[in-house]
Amino acid sequence: MALTSADDVVVATHGRGADQAPRPGGPRRRGNRLYGREPVLAWVFVAPMVVVAVLFLIVPILMALWVSVSDWSGRGSPLAATVGFVGLDNYAAFFSPGLAQRDLSTSIRNTFYFVLLVVPLQTLLALGLALVLNSRRLRAKSFFRTAYYFPSVTSSVAIAVVFLFMFSASGPVNSILGLVGIEGPNWFADPRGLIHVVAGAFGVDEQPAWASGSIAGISLWQWLAGPSVAMVSIIALVVWVSAGGYMLIFLSSLQGIDEEVNEAAVVDGASTWQRIRHITVPILRPTTTLVVTLGLIGTWQVFDQVYIMSQGNPGKTTLTPAYLSYTTSFGSAQWGQGTAISFMLFALIVVLTIIQRAATRDRENPSGRRGRRRASRKEVAS
Repeated sequence: MALTSADDVVVATHGRGADQAPRPGGPRRRGNRLYGREPVLAWVFVAPMVVVAVLFLIVPILMALWVSVSDWSGRGSPLAATVGFVGLDNYAAFFSPGLAQRDLSTSIRNTFYFVLLVVPLQTLLALGLALVLNSRRLRAKSFFRTAYYFPSVTSSVAIAVVFLFMFSASGPVNSILGLVGIEGPNWFADPRGLIHVVAGAFGVDEQPAWASGSIAGISLWQWLAGPSVAMVSIIALVVWVSAGGYMLIFLSSLQGIDEEVNEAAVVDGASTWQRIRHITVPILRPTTTLVVTLGLIGTWQVFDQVYIMSQGNPGKTTLTPAYLSYTTSFGSAQWGQGTAISFMLFALIVVLTIIQRAATRDRENPSGRRGRRRASRKEVAS
């Protein structure tokens, strides 16, 4: 066999070059012993976390679900043969007239006003702090970032004790109000709702005739009471504590905005407020949706501040579903009803989150149903 070139000599002596592709359909070497075993190795690394999640998350949820439909008395194992199945009786107790229904309705009313005030306030405060920290003119940013975030990582017990002192009858808050001629209330002993307080200032001290009806065991006048004076102090605490954590979320999104966009707006003569309103806020809309969603979930689950500061008092005006579930289970030993409250609260949070996401989806996605309707209207108008 004649060799026509130097390349033919190399191929004949050492075989095919490493840089040449193998023949189609030819044998394929597997130099790596782990070839084809990636799925097995992935499960090996993930298995410890899966075991932990099943043992400490899935199993407790399933056991709690069983407790909510059983007559477990809190003694022994809930899976014992003596524990009977009662179906939806624990849930039905909250939908029939009685103390259980009134307590649940009261807790939902209190938490509704709590969420209505906390979520917007903490979102606006977090956004404002993030805008301040994102300013180029601000010095010592690390110090202020740490100072604003510090309440989020501080013990809730310590912060609650400080707020108990601040909002006491002779505390700093009432002292400051006294400087401007306002007599501060006894915050944690005042069950009056803010709407009733404002109405009383205009001479409406008694329940009007049109508010005599009742919903879920509570009169319409009580539904319209607003957050109590005691709840206002808890609202102030939660807003101050949670704003720092959400501030970091906004700050990370602000630092991702291209400076050329703001520079172009400055060249066009846009003021600071116009840049925030027409550039920053629209760009931060997905982040705002995330913050509102997290705030909505967290506020409906409020427990530790209520447990430390008021324990549902005065007059159950600071009672929340999470604290009601705790007192029903551990205080009244009605474990089935207490667990049922937890699952009803979970369902309520899921429904509200879905509604909130659906309300903001069309604004985030111009191709949504509303966007298509607007586009079709423009086409018809043109």
